[in-house]
Amino acid sequence: MEMEFVVDTNVLVTFFWEGSFTKKLLVKQELEFFSPEFALEEINSHCDEILKKTGISLEEFKKVRRELAISVEFIPLEEYSSFMGKASAIPDPDDVDFVALALKLNCPIWSNDKGLKQQSVVKVFSTSELIKLLSTTIP
Repeated sequence: MEMEFVVDTNVLVTFFWEGSFTKKLLVKQELEFFSPEFALEEINSHCDEILKKTGISLEEFKKVRRELAISVEFIPLEEYSSFMGKASAIPDPDDVDFVALALKLNCPIWSNDKGLKQQSVVKVFSTSELIKLLSTTIP
């Protein structure tokens, strides 16, 4: 059984941490992950901060970013823009793209953003909830 999730930027950033659980999950074959294309741009714009927090080199950052782009399918806005209206009902405008993409794909979001969990438009799984879900569904 293949499961799909939209992944928010904060979860994606943890892909850069050494020994990251996120990385282990994102490369699982039974799971499919999507994110708005702008999340990759957001990661690029926080490159210096990621380098400082992880201690990796710029070359390593680029290598890991390529791995991330293989593990997660980044979707352009035009593919989910028709869902932006319904998604804009959520409180935080920064999360609208993730909700719109989840609506288009009819799948939940993987996020540790407590604010995003407050909305009722789409289901949101935290990392710990996702671990629990996967431990019962994937051998």
